[in-house]
Amino acid sequence: MTWINKRSNSMRLIKGNNTFSVGKDGWTIIEHTAERPFLYAGIGKERIEQHYGDFKIKDKVVEKIPLKQVEFSGDRAVFSNCGCQVSLRMRMEGDRLVIDSIETDDAVNRLFFVLQSEKGERLYGCGEQFSYLNLKGRNFPVWTSEPGVGRDPTSLISFQADRMGIGGGDYYTTNYPQPTFLSENKYLVHMETSFYSDFDFTEDDHTQITVWGKPEHLAIESSGSFLGLMDAVTRMFGTQPALPDWMLEGVTLGMQGGTDVVYEKVAQAKAYGINVNGVWCQDWVGKKITSFGKRLFWKWEKNEEAYPDFEKMIQDLAKDGIRFLAYINPYLLEGTEMFRDASTRGYFIKRPDGGDYIADFGEFHCGTMDFTNPDAMEWYKQVIRRNMIDLGISGWMADFGEYVPVDAVFFNGKTGREMHNQYPALWARCNYEAIQESGKLGEVVFFMRSGGIGSQKYCTLLWAGDQSVDFTLHDGLASTIPAGISLGLMGNGLTHFDLGGYTSLFGNVRDEELMLRHLEYAVFTPYMRTHEGNRPDENFQYDQSEHCLQQFAVFTRIRKALLPYIRQVVRENAETGLGAMRPLFLHYDQEECLDVAYEYLFGRDLLVAPVHEEGAVEWEVFLPEDEWIHLFTKESFGGGRVKVQAELGNIPVFYRKKSSFRELFDGIKK
Repeated sequence: MTWINKRSNSMRLIKGNNTFSVGKDGWTIIEHTAERPFLYAGIGKERIEQHYGDFKIKDKVVEKIPLKQVEFSGDRAVFSNCGCQVSLRMRMEGDRLVIDSIETDDAVNRLFFVLQSEKGERLYGCGEQFSYLNLKGRNFPVWTSEPGVGRDPTSLISFQADRMGIGGGDYYTTNYPQPTFLSENKYLVHMETSFYSDFDFTEDDHTQITVWGKPEHLAIESSGSFLGLMDAVTRMFGTQPALPDWMLEGVTLGMQGGTDVVYEKVAQAKAYGINVNGVWCQDWVGKKITSFGKRLFWKWEKNEEAYPDFEKMIQDLAKDGIRFLAYINPYLLEGTEMFRDASTRGYFIKRPDGGDYIADFGEFHCGTMDFTNPDAMEWYKQVIRRNMIDLGISGWMADFGEYVPVDAVFFNGKTGREMHNQYPALWARCNYEAIQESGKLGEVVFFMRSGGIGSQKYCTLLWAGDQSVDFTLHDGLASTIPAGISLGLMGNGLTHFDLGGYTSLFGNVRDEELMLRHLEYAVFTPYMRTHEGNRPDENFQYDQSEHCLQQFAVFTRIRKALLPYIRQVVRENAETGLGAMRPLFLHYDQEECLDVAYEYLFGRDLLVAPVHEEGAVEWEVFLPEDEWIHLFTKESFGGGRVKVQAELGNIPVFYRKKSSFRELFDGIKK
């Protein structure tokens, strides 16, 4: 395949008689003719079944009309056929094509855009993708949801989850979808919309984008390099602020059980020499036991029974340089005073009949905050400021965001059909502004799993959601690697994962090996945080063996030694939009790099190849053409495929010999 940087760098719109094309010399991204139209209009009837955060979506296209004729009048283009008409504005802005101001017949509720493609063309993006880095050959619906358990319909665990009603998921199910993708031919396609959409990459010679409404715009931008495309992503979406220094050094230990447990576990960690930057106690609000496991009491205020002397505990931790982190989500538990207050004020999303839309979360019910209501937004920000930030809490998991029903009615007059994909960014904005208005931006941080367009400028940190406690490609440790890479390509360069995994069901439990493989990998990500999981008593925890505690001490010392480099990586993301976890092809113009999904560059100078198979003692790594040095053995390598020792505790990590941080890397020892 010919690469774009060897062709003309000027993208052009060429209009003809009932034809037009968009592309560069040697390739075309849009080519409209009467035989192969760029645009179709249609009528569809969808069926959406919702079970908690899982959705089964089927679309029946009743009519799909190829709009064969096109007439231009300046920037305005009118597409028509068989009495159906779509009008839009189409213009070039340098190397950027923008299609907007779309007008359709009232009956039209489906639009189909057809882009040209090449056989084998690698495509990346569509939000956070856990199963495949290269999207070609598959279709990807853009609809935020629970990813599912197993995410592989052929696996036993997904089959069991589906039968239990939990939702097994599939390769495309994700908390964070986005209608944006990049091509190896160095162009970027973005559709600005919150409507359900589907990106169909299954055909060799074209890509079809379907949307259930009128998008605000469709933009296509080209560049001579992937770094140039990342500049375009940054211009479109903005960047996350840099993480504070306290989050970069050491590990945040997830724990539950109350004040005495916190003191006990922190003392134990210090005795072993573990570098602890924080404790994360999601049960600060109290617990509610369900059949799924231990859940939280969704009333967002400290629980003095569970955590007596709460403020004193936070102050005592701070004396040792340890922060306290908590948990919140956009729901309020029915029957609580906070629920009654929000309901009385009319702050919840509504049913079509005007009543509060009460969400069933399995054995308890909640109201969902309506962040399109400015008063509700301000009220919830006050909850965060008063009940969390003012008490000295330094960070929290801002959970959920994917459960909005399609028939819900929002304060702004829109239904859940349009607001579903927009809700995660509104939830992020609520948290962001609460911190910003407290004057704590850059010190206090929240992390989310859900996201979409707009999350980039509001969400301070992401996490990869609820991985299974295993090594599986679709839902285990391995899935977090393409997830981190794809998020970075969408402008979300700061992410992390539950160290140890989260979901334990059907006898699938975490062992020490999985915990330690997560540990060594997490060192080379923006943030390290453990999680007890949904069933803590059945799963191995970091403090249940002498060896594991010792390894936590070893790898948090390595993390501390790497702090100057990690600080630069995080700062570079804030300043330029270059993600912390980067695909190899971002810096190496080699075709082989386009297919590497389970290795990444941590910043410019570290190549990380996490071991994601049980029982592995050696590991094959692809190294781009450069001079590389193994971080631990100090052995030198050139480019190509190499096999290295990879017994437990020896993750394959390499640094560039020409790195300005070489002296720092040379001094790293286990």
